[in-house]
Amino acid sequence: MSALPAPTPAPGVLRPVRLYDSWWTVAAAALMAVVLLTGGLWFSTHVRTDPVLHEAALFVHLASLVLGFGSVLAADWYGTLWLMGRAPLSEALNVTSRLHVPIWAGLVGLVVSGLMLHPDLSSPLTRAKIGLIALLTVNGLQAGLLTRRLSAPGAPSRAALVWAGGTALVSQGCWWGSVVVGFVNTRR
Repeated sequence: MSALPAPTPAPGVLRPVRLYDSWWTVAAAALMAVVLLTGGLWFSTHVRTDPVLHEAALFVHLASLVLGFGSVLAADWYGTLWLMGRAPLSEALNVTSRLHVPIWAGLVGLVVSGLMLHPDLSSPLTRAKIGLIALLTVNGLQAGLLTRRLSAPGAPSRAALVWAGGTALVSQGCWWGSVVVGFVNTRR
């Protein structure tokens, strides 16, 4: 059974602006995400959680890590299978698009719960982790444009392949870097 084609708007009818319509919409979303992260950091310095809430936040933090990072690893695995010629691009893109929700849910859960864990904003390691999280968020947003480019008919261009590789490397570097910083910070 084939899917019905998307309806085309009538002439003169404006369709809503979507997140991945252009670099401008992605840049606006990235700016909004950084502003929200900054507001959350400000909030975290003015609110103290009791020990029970702290333990709950720690559990949510770890569960969100499993959800988000596990989904990223699965998405990147399918990308690797495609690069090795063991899966078609359409399958890799389909799996990756289905993993967007758990990836973003994991990242949001990590950020919100992390703000309740009393981050030491004077620590250079914590500031580095915040930078990695901001970069990870922006990288994730621009990855939506990449997905649209790779989903276009025909073979992906060399530039799109380089873009995909760079996106995956930045993603892995930010996730692993954040995990390492989080681990080191628990040892202090």
